[in-house]
Amino acid sequence: MAAVAHPAPGWDAHVHVFDAGAAAAGAHYRPVARPLAEIEGLAQAHGCGHLVLVQPSVYGSDNTLLLEALRASHGRHRGVVVVRGDEAQAELDAMHAAGVRGIRFNLVSPVGSARDDVAPALARIAPFLRSRGWHVQWYVHPALLEQLAQWQAVHALPFVLDHLAGLTPAHAASDGTWEVLRTLAAGGAWIKLSGWYRLQAQAPYGALHPLVRRAAALFDDRMVWGSDWPHTSFPPGELPPYASLWEPVVRALGEDGARRVREAGAALYA
Repeated sequence: MAAVAHPAPGWDAHVHVFDAGAAAAGAHYRPVARPLAEIEGLAQAHGCGHLVLVQPSVYGSDNTLLLEALRASHGRHRGVVVVRGDEAQAELDAMHAAGVRGIRFNLVSPVGSARDDVAPALARIAPFLRSRGWHVQWYVHPALLEQLAQWQAVHALPFVLDHLAGLTPAHAASDGTWEVLRTLAAGGAWIKLSGWYRLQAQAPYGALHPLVRRAAALFDDRMVWGSDWPHTSFPPGELPPYASLWEPVVRALGEDGARRVREAGAALYA
């Protein structure tokens, strides 16, 4: 994979790569091959020269494909992996050298992390995360945000909340949820504007604009955007246009606010 001479400054902070190999046992979908080069060209054309490869749930903690893609990208991209919790220091160091900057817990997908396993796994790996400046990325339902706030306080780690923290239009008036988000933001958490179609909203996602603006008031510059390519919620031949997933950020925050979101990955994933 050839290096890009002048990568665009923006970051697409949530993409997946797939090959045609077997998914993890019990996976809820069989991935179609989607190589890194396919999303690289698309994202670069839309101002995002840097990608964050997120380990999809269907591969479990086998991060082989993600790490291969990172190593082939000449340091241009970053990665977020799923760990078993018992990795040796050398294995984690090799991930860091490849460009990994975080771990992910997915408590939503059928083959995601088992909730009972999260606390001990996080406790074991937290010292390494702090020493390397890694973060913890969470895909959870809003009902679990209070637990996240407690873990964030205990471990003094930056947390990243996937897919608008799971908020839906029904949470617009949920004051308790927003108070927990305020606590997370005050503790240094980030929020990722992504996965609109996972949030009980329909394109062009105008129902989510007030939530994005309210989140911006809490998280300020600690907001990143991700396309969630290749959109595993859709059949392979019916993927939404890439630009249509960026447009809600512009409509909610304006051109300048959206630009700040697109370039904020440079701070989080350095």
